[in-house]
Amino acid sequence: MDPEFPGLAKATALLSCEEAVVDVRGYVTNGDCPTAVAEAEKEHVMVGVQIRVDGRPGLLLADPGYHVPRAVTVMQDGLYPHTGWFTQTDDQFLKEYSYAFSPHNSNYVEWRERTTRDGTVKRQTSLVYTARPYLDGVNVTERRNLVYNFRSLLARDQKGQLVAGLYFPVGARGKDASFTLFFDTGAEKRKTKHKFSVFTDEIEIPQSLSDEIELCNSQMNYPQGELRRILTKLAKVVSHQPFIEQMLEINEDICRISL
Repeated sequence: MDPEFPGLAKATALLSCEEAVVDVRGYVTNGDCPTAVAEAEKEHVMVGVQIRVDGRPGLLLADPGYHVPRAVTVMQDGLYPHTGWFTQTDDQFLKEYSYAFSPHNSNYVEWRERTTRDGTVKRQTSLVYTARPYLDGVNVTERRNLVYNFRSLLARDQKGQLVAGLYFPVGARGKDASFTLFFDTGAEKRKTKHKFSVFTDEIEIPQSLSDEIELCNSQMNYPQGELRRILTKLAKVVSHQPFIEQMLEINEDICRISL
């Protein structure tokens, strides 16, 4: 896109994000950058594009495939075309988001989130560091996620909305290990939960589950049978208790270090 929009490549970079910061003011006033924050963990990265509108500085944030399926405009003065608060609905709850430069340190964007579920409102603030690009995206963030204790495999449509996929926590013992499969039947969105142990023997897989897997497989745009092969491999992995225990220990060590 750089030939059509000269300068776009130079203005674009990966930006680092610290999720669910408890003391936002303490974090951003501890120094000019995250290296001054002893407990910085940096769980997430997103794409940022530095912009100017009639000389006014701002930022475009793109976060495909993660929390927010849209591009967000953040202006330092908070005026047009600043996105402001916007909503994203789910089957079970309402989510509202806001991105704005921190009034305490303009090197950070405060990403505020409100989740309403059954009348209860939960709030959290994450911080996006915008002054410098995040150069270690693969070496830090991706390696960190290798031992994370919650796994997901998701497909989204062109608007970024979830279409189909699966997710599961890591740590259940033996036959208790299970995953949630979700897909669209055409009439409704469905979520079904299944034991990984079913996949240790191909003959034991019920026809109804096979049908769900193939429907989900097609919606994830996989070759025929691919999702079933993935689930079979996962079943072997999660049943290897020594490996799972070692993985969880590493995850706990990382969490402890970041406190």
